[in-house]
Amino acid sequence: MKLPFELMLAVRYLRPKRTFVSVITLISIIGVMLGVAVLIIVISVMAGFDRQLREKILGFKSHLRVEANGPMTDYAALIHTISTHQGVKGVAPLVMGQVMVETQPVNGAPQYLFPAIRGVDPDPDSESKISILPSSISTGNYDVRGNRVLLGRELAASLSLSVGDTLSIYSMGDLRRVQRLIKKSRANEEVDEGLLPTEFEVGGIFDAGYYEFNSFFIVCSIANAQDLSGLDDSVQGLTVTLLDPSAARQVRTELQAVLDPGVRIRTWEEDNSDILDALLVEKNVMFYLLFFIMIVAAFGITSSLITFVVQKTREIGILKALGASGSQIMSIFFSQSLLVGAMGVTAGYGLGMLAVAYRNEFLLFLRRATDFELFPSRIYGFSQLPALIEAGDILIICGGSLLICLLAGVFPAWNAGRLKPVEALRHE
Repeated sequence: MKLPFELMLAVRYLRPKRTFVSVITLISIIGVMLGVAVLIIVISVMAGFDRQLREKILGFKSHLRVEANGPMTDYAALIHTISTHQGVKGVAPLVMGQVMVETQPVNGAPQYLFPAIRGVDPDPDSESKISILPSSISTGNYDVRGNRVLLGRELAASLSLSVGDTLSIYSMGDLRRVQRLIKKSRANEEVDEGLLPTEFEVGGIFDAGYYEFNSFFIVCSIANAQDLSGLDDSVQGLTVTLLDPSAARQVRTELQAVLDPGVRIRTWEEDNSDILDALLVEKNVMFYLLFFIMIVAAFGITSSLITFVVQKTREIGILKALGASGSQIMSIFFSQSLLVGAMGVTAGYGLGMLAVAYRNEFLLFLRRATDFELFPSRIYGFSQLPALIEAGDILIICGGSLLICLLAGVFPAWNAGRLKPVEALRHE
């Protein structure tokens, strides 16, 4: 098939020549390529962060949290009602509160921290329907029977604790009693009571894959959590795990219709709205900022085409004298911007996909070569750089970049199309 003469001339004009215009055109292609590649890499990494964070949050926290105006006493019937919903995977009582921990080292001074304690089902099969804790044990076993607890990896490291060590846990009620005893002692009143903390043994250390969970939570049995929280046989609420976390709002609406009006249901998106919204805003801001790279590359296309139109003024005059219309002349230079943009976008797509595929190998090479860790896991909580290639993002990046390249050729093409043959030849 023969090409239309407009496209044929555009291809012919783009053939590499040892001229300044060819250098500008090459720079424009490289600019478009780098812009598209950087956009694909950054947006894919941001999408990977979002997906990994959601998986970590959903693995440790519930999809729905059911609460009342106060502690729940008769919650067995409520569990049964919620469990009958077809979208519910599991339901468990919620008992969680802040405590003070004191270590009991053989040598050295004890350490103190104020983490949160969370009650779980001692049966790993039952708990696996609610969270990923049973499968997240890195050291020891999933054992919260008796006075055994599980610690997050970072929390255990900060307290210098390992499996088999003991620690003392003071509840908030214990601390209030300590405060009363101190006041009595200062008032020279007789103190006829003492305070002994509850001692626990570290049964296992878990790694939930997220720094906040690993550094802030102690896990014990529900009975021990109730004792430490002063709840007796009641609970603070219920945690609900769904078969499809994305259907949390729909399931909440359906459950709210059959539960008492005094019962409130919160979704995991509401509980983690701050960090999820921050990630979304950051992704959008990065997308718009990096798109300015494409605008800079588009200026390169515009400048090269303007220079090219000036150089080809005589040829434009001859073509118009032979009967070429203004729209046909515009099509020649518009096709040039299309070809430059297509080559740049295609090369950028390939470079971006290659960089995303070998991102962790590059980080490992960089760390070995420079002894500098660009993506420290202790800060971000992920052992590898996450990435997620979404077809919609790639389509927007490549399509938007190509559109910008096309718009960059509008002015030079319009200027070339409006030249009159007599004036074009007269200047020559």
